[in-house]
Amino acid sequence: MGLFSHFMAAVSGGKDASDLPEGACLIDVRTHSEYISGHIEGAINIPLDRFNHDIQRVVADKNCPVILYCRSGARSGHALSVMQQLGYHHVFNGGGVGSLALRLQKEVKRGA
Repeated sequence: MGLFSHFMAAVSGGKDASDLPEGACLIDVRTHSEYISGHIEGAINIPLDRFNHDIQRVVADKNCPVILYCRSGARSGHALSVMQQLGYHHVFNGGGVGSLALRLQKEVKRGA
């Protein structure tokens, strides 16, 4: 595995970037103001400081595929660990908003 492949596997929670599931729940873990400044169309905003409190209410089914993202992949990596500890099975770190939008071929939308 090359360095880039290893990096992408780490960013996506151990899965290759091409393994991101279609129709997954997209969750943006950035602050509300970051979310408003540009988020992937259809994403739900759960800021990391509220994540532990809100995630089980927003995604009740622990078998539902979820793609998490933030600005760079660091905060979404933390959120991925939280979800795995809570027993979620199909969680992926999508990395940064811009690169994930390109990979998913989705628009970045501004506003709430």
